[in-house]
Amino acid sequence: MTPTPTATMAPEQAAPGSDKSLLDHLKHNTREYGMLITLVLIMAFFQYMTDGTLMQPLNLTNLVLQNSYIVIMALGMLLVIVAGHIDLSVGSVCGFIGALAAVLMVNYNWHFVPASMVCLLCGGLIGAMQGWFVAYSHIPSFIVTLAGMLVFKGLALALLAGQSVGPFPDNFQLLSAGFIPDVFSAEGLRVTSLLLGVGVAAALAVAGVRARANRVRHGVHVEPMALFVLKNAVFAALLIGLSYMLASYRGLPNVLIVMALLIVLYNFVTSRTTIGRRIYALGGNEKAAKLSGIKTERLSFYAFVNMGVLAALAGLVFAARLNTATPKAGLGFELDVIAACFIGGASASGGVGKVMGAVIGAFIMGVMNNGMSILGIGIDYQQVIKGVVLLAAVLVDVYNKNKA
Repeated sequence: MTPTPTATMAPEQAAPGSDKSLLDHLKHNTREYGMLITLVLIMAFFQYMTDGTLMQPLNLTNLVLQNSYIVIMALGMLLVIVAGHIDLSVGSVCGFIGALAAVLMVNYNWHFVPASMVCLLCGGLIGAMQGWFVAYSHIPSFIVTLAGMLVFKGLALALLAGQSVGPFPDNFQLLSAGFIPDVFSAEGLRVTSLLLGVGVAAALAVAGVRARANRVRHGVHVEPMALFVLKNAVFAALLIGLSYMLASYRGLPNVLIVMALLIVLYNFVTSRTTIGRRIYALGGNEKAAKLSGIKTERLSFYAFVNMGVLAALAGLVFAARLNTATPKAGLGFELDVIAACFIGGASASGGVGKVMGAVIGAFIMGVMNNGMSILGIGIDYQQVIKGVVLLAAVLVDVYNKNKA
């Protein structure tokens, strides 16, 4: 008599949709929860060391503004790294696009909307050019983007004639220096920003519940209910708390909304779409992906085009924040962006990485930069500490890979 399927199922498969044990789940998701815990611990450390300055509404606003362009570029860099490549030119492209925007808006008096569209198009073309060399000429991305870093750093210097150009039009500055208007005109608290934060927290909680229920319905293992409730409650509390603190100053920055929309978009693309799954397949095993019918060259090309557009957007955000374009803009940005992805769990060998991990990695770098600056630690030691943190993150990745 043929045994029933349930008689031969492994213990962990005996009840599709049932919760794993808490310890087992944490063991297999050490990196995901570890990064979030690390961010919380680093924030707590600097909050204590700075006597509460870190979490002041003004400093939190500055923290968001200072890291917005790093987060934006980290989203694009994640896809490039997951695909098995690297892009060293993003900082130079960011600075070049800022210079181009300044020349168009300040020197030639272009309206900021068409000027911004031209800048984004130019970023896409730069990404396409570099992506073509990598994908179709099969030149290593390290070499192509290293050349791009030098080329666009020089072009930015030539475009600005070695001088800073500014200021930008007031409307353009609102991209990075503006805040969501308060329709309630309350005294001392931006109610609109607070309500928006509460609404987003509620929407994310509902989406999480629906996603979990959908996984259970399809027999996919899920995290323990207690951990699921705790994680979502803590995340919602942090989101509402952040919204309240920002609302008590000037409200939610415009760039935070742009950043949040991009995070949601790229999280959806990487986890719910065919092209997202194919990028992970490409980075995991390019030959196997090609044999399965995936057009690997086209995917690599698209990854660099996307990176170029996001680097251009980051360049616009950075230029709007400084209200001027300088020849040295974007210097070293590529290091922070790449470090954010690796600290957030991306693998140097490709095929591994999550959007939220890259975002958390970017904020770990940002909180460290901000906290060390408040404490008066020199830029020399800041670089040393960031380098050690990056090396430690990669060591953890290698250790987990060898252990598996």
